[in-house]
Amino acid sequence: MTNKEKYLGEFEQFILLSTFKLGDNAYGSTIRQLLADIIQRDVTIGALYTTLERLEKKGLLESKMGEATAERGGKAKKYFKVTAKGEYALKRSKQALTSMWENVALNSGGYEQ
Repeated sequence: MTNKEKYLGEFEQFILLSTFKLGDNAYGSTIRQLLADIIQRDVTIGALYTTLERLEKKGLLESKMGEATAERGGKAKKYFKVTAKGEYALKRSKQALTSMWENVALNSGGYEQ
């Protein structure tokens, strides 16, 4: 690892973690639904696929096309899988955040949901 390697952004982490959690069922709609269910974030399909493609170009994800299905009008699903490099990037980001949170005690001062 070089010092110039960048950490994953928040959204990239969410996408990779969703893909990892979904396993063999990770494709656009299921990733989008998981993000909505877990973090209550409504992601546009365009933003999702832009990020999936960027992560794939970085070697953090790989994809394969599934079979075309009648219920999808003959279109095939594109399935995604986190690569070993993607797992490493997630672990590295988690370790960095854990280190930064060490000995931090936030006060409840002022912010309410």
